[in-house]
Amino acid sequence: MVLGAVRWCLLKSCSSCGPSLRLMQRQSCSCIYSYSDGFNQQEIRDKLQAFPGGSVDLLKQDSGIAVLTINNPSRMNAFSGSMMVDLEEKVSQLEKWTDGKGLIVQGAAGTFCSGSDLNAVRAISNPQDGMNMCMFMQTALTKLQRLPLVSVALVEGKALGGGAELATACDFRLMASGSVIQFVHKRMGLVPGWGGAARLVRIVGSQNSLKLLGGALKVDHELGVQIGLADGALDASDPEGGAGSLLQQTENWLSRYTGGPALVVQAVKGVVLSGRELPLSEALRTEKDLFGTVWGGPANLRALDSKSKHK
Repeated sequence: MVLGAVRWCLLKSCSSCGPSLRLMQRQSCSCIYSYSDGFNQQEIRDKLQAFPGGSVDLLKQDSGIAVLTINNPSRMNAFSGSMMVDLEEKVSQLEKWTDGKGLIVQGAAGTFCSGSDLNAVRAISNPQDGMNMCMFMQTALTKLQRLPLVSVALVEGKALGGGAELATACDFRLMASGSVIQFVHKRMGLVPGWGGAARLVRIVGSQNSLKLLGGALKVDHELGVQIGLADGALDASDPEGGAGSLLQQTENWLSRYTGGPALVVQAVKGVVLSGRELPLSEALRTEKDLFGTVWGGPANLRALDSKSKHK
């Protein structure tokens, strides 16, 4: 069972990994689907690689903040098959980043992501291939959501279909002025398949989710903040990429949640993750275990010496 694996992963021996990182490590194929569900990850990867184009780029910074860029501008940053594989590989790298604290997910060239590349979709339109892609992307985005990093989607331009689903896999979403999040699946005769519907309900509630999915409503930054889909709005008035650039604004916003040692930031993400995904009794046990990893640690002792509690 997925949720039962959370505590097992926490206690799993791994001398090179932080404890909250171990909490969120999963075997990539078994966390949601298994071979009995028809999920053969390598076989699916091979099939997806047959549809190349674009890339998913990862930049790890010394600050502990990484930037993940969906890069396929000629297709409005739509995911080709090879990009889906790229995404899973980059997320797997981030799972092992012991010094990491935060992650920004953005699109290249002024737009976020327009979902999946229709050329690839047409080529794998038979039901079984569609289900395989669905399981692969659900697994990749669930791993993204469970990373031991505080993540934020920088939504600039359009986040359509699968791009909207990608945004829901982050802990937070910041929307630039003029940007739009839109679940267009119904217009394509579909429903979300990458886990976006399940995540959306947890973010904005069932009634708002039904409106967004059933009406394929365009969510601008004002509506996004109003219903809780967006956690803030960004000013897109700095075209030169300086201190006021969207990426810099996002880094500044994220830094309020990623200050301090990586071990503590990862522990914070870990207790929130366990509270969201585990039954209460298991969440309490996991919280106790994570508490034990930071109690009496360097950050805790420094705080006691400085009496920072009352500052």
